[in-house]
This record gives sequence, C-alpha cells and structure tokens, in this order.
Amino acid sequence: MIDKNTLGFQIGPPNLHVEKPITQSRAKKLTARRAGGEAFPNDFRRDALAGDLHAKFTDKQADLATQTCRVKVAGRLMSQRVMGKVAFAHVQDMSGRIQLFLQRDALPEGVYDAVKKYDIGDIIGAEGELFHTKTGELSVRVQHIRLLTKSLRPLPEKYHGLADAEIKYRQRYLDLIMHARTREVFEIRAKTIQYIREFLSERRFLEVETPMMHPIPGGALAKPFTTHHNALDMKLFLRIAPELYLKRLVVGGLERVFEINRNFRNEGVSSKHNPEFTMLEFYWAYVDYQTLMDLSEEMLRGLCRQVLGATTINYQGQALDFAKPFAR
Repeated sequence: MIDKNTLGFQIGPPNLHVEKPITQSRAKKLTARRAGGEAFPNDFRRDALAGDLHAKFTDKQADLATQTCRVKVAGRLMSQRVMGKVAFAHVQDMSGRIQLFLQRDALPEGVYDAVKKYDIGDIIGAEGELFHTKTGELSVRVQHIRLLTKSLRPLPEKYHGLADAEIKYRQRYLDLIMHARTREVFEIRAKTIQYIREFLSERRFLEVETPMMHPIPGGALAKPFTTHHNALDMKLFLRIAPELYLKRLVVGGLERVFEINRNFRNEGVSSKHNPEFTMLEFYWAYVDYQTLMDLSEEMLRGLCRQVLGATTINYQGQALDFAKPFAR
C-alpha cells in the first residue's frame, strides 16, 4: 500500500490518499521554524496527564468554580476548531485526551494566529487553568502554548480512520495514535508480564536470563534462525526455546527458576504467528506436574482479577470463566 512516489500512505477508499504537497507544506513550516532558531524546543515541562485530570476533576465542577488549578499539559494535537476569536483543540497524551480552550485576546500578541497554523499531529505544550465548559467538558483555558515538534506527515483522516490492516501491522505507531483500544492492549500486556514476574518472585522463583545464541538449537522442534560469530568463527542459532539452559540451572541448584524472554522460530509469519515472540518458562524441583498445574491455575486466575478486574473474560465471542476449577 506504500506508494514510493508520494510521502504519504493509503487511508480508506482508494480515492482518499495523502498527497505530496501536504507534506511539502509542513516541511516549509519546519524550515521557517528552524530559521527562527527554535525548531524543537526541549524546555517545556509537563506536570499533568489528561487521564489523571479527568479522574480527579471531571465530576467536580463546583470545586474548579471556587479554586484555581493551573496545569501544564502536552501531547499530540488531534483536533482543532477555530471559531473567530476563540478556538477549541484536543491534545492526546499517553493517558488520554483533554480539551484546550483558546481566546485570542487572552494570549500574547501573535500567538493565536500562530496556533491557527498548527497541523493535526503536531506535538504541543499548553499551560493554563482548568475549568468546565457549558457542556461540562473538562478543559484547559490556555494562557501559554508552544509548538514542540512539527509533524511532517498527516494522520489518517478521522472519518475513515486507519482501516488498512497491513498498515496497522507495518506502521504500528499510527495504530497507536489513532486507536485507544490498541494502546490499551499494550498496557494490558505490560501489566500481565509485571504480574507474572511478581507472582513467581513472591513464591521464591528466581528470574534468570539464559543465552539467546546457541551452538546447537534445542528444547523444541522448530526451524532456527542462523547467524555467524566472527570472533569465534562459528555458526550459531537464535534460540527456539530456553528449556535446556534452564534445566542446567536446576541441576546447578537453582531449584525454582523462570524466564520471560524472546524466542525465535523461522517458520512463517501471520497475524497469529510471529517468528519472534515472548515466552514464559519456569521449573520447580521436588514437585510433580499436578503442583505445576495448580500453580498455573492460581496464576491465571489472579492475573485476571488483578489486571482485568474480573475472572470472566470474553474471547472471540466466548465467555471464559477463570473462577471455575480448570478442566484437567
């Protein structure tokens, strides 16, 4: 879907695509900023996240009406509406979005006109006071605003969004920008790994890192990736499993060990199979497989409660109840 003759990418129907002049226009704006001596300022210090502000103040209109709360927010400009002497915008950071309210007469000379030239996708920083609009939306009444990073490529337009599956996988950063659900999946994954690590550590399992380059591939049946070690002048294989090295640690007296790390299998690629993937593998001496099944069941049930806040989850249209004893 990438057209080498343009600097854009396919979005939505074939007749809706980014044209090269749009990127050239943005590049000219960056050139002008460079000429001004401050293309990428790095002295803006954010002190609040959008999600935290919504959690704290969304339902407290009376509190903000009687007290002043000054904040500095920063993020990517996702929408902008200019209405004469006032403008509204939404800034997106790692926690969510918050609305900015700008009044021409409340800003320094020339700033409002400069803001109108900002492009969707630009990274901006704004400082002002929190308040609620007439519709009840938590917003920042901007008193100072700066362009921190110029976005040279436009985002997918809002109506069709990022619909192309290939672009979602090849340009994951676009998927993250446009879809809150994708960002949530990343957060759930990180929390899952953190929970597993803490769960096993609390039970006196020792986390280790074993070699990723093996002289002989083993521990599973899979086709390995091969490489060459120049200093040793020998052929090596990216590991297909950590099993053999973990078992050596058990032999050495580390009776409870685990590893969360990467494995590599040179056997095709699809949306459900990646040649590079993360695996958890653990070993526990002086117990049998029944004990390991008990441990796994306890870990998965606790994981659902801790990370998802429930023991019943929906997967591909099927409800899975982790509170029930697992079938064996």
